[in-house]
Amino acid sequence: MSEIIPKSLTEDAVRAYQEGNYENAARLFGEAASGFTSQDNPLEAAEMKNNQSVAWLKAGNPGAAHEAARGTAGVFAQAGDSRREGIAWSNEAAALQALGRATDALEKYRLAAEAFQRAGEDGMRNDVYQAMAGIKLKQGKTMEALFHMQLGLAGVKRPTLKQRILLALLRVRPW
Repeated sequence: MSEIIPKSLTEDAVRAYQEGNYENAARLFGEAASGFTSQDNPLEAAEMKNNQSVAWLKAGNPGAAHEAARGTAGVFAQAGDSRREGIAWSNEAAALQALGRATDALEKYRLAAEAFQRAGEDGMRNDVYQAMAGIKLKQGKTMEALFHMQLGLAGVKRPTLKQRILLALLRVRPW
């Protein structure tokens, strides 16, 4: 398979995704991943699998989203790419969350937060902790949710106005 084919498939997949045709985008990202795999390009293949995971989740198929993302974080970790490792863990966690597997999702989110911390991606790390807080709130574990919110905000070097207000409220804690 020539190099142009996976890149062309990727462009088609992005176009389908932008048009809201998520199932077709997922299929095309999967074909692009296969093409990159056959070219012995595991990083691009893993990137396409992560894109496929996001598309499947948008298409309402969390099982396929989980299957697509599974194992990709290890590819990025082996390459020393902590940022994409964190994204991969986050994609897997989001799929698990959509499948109703909160405990498994929390573990993947924890791994994502660690990867984002290594990568210096404070904003993405904060997003992960907010997702974890959301799970804890749905479980009725308010104190744990607040703890996760505080953990996420603690690493933000330049908090937005909204984040500064939330930090101030978390410091006041009447509980």
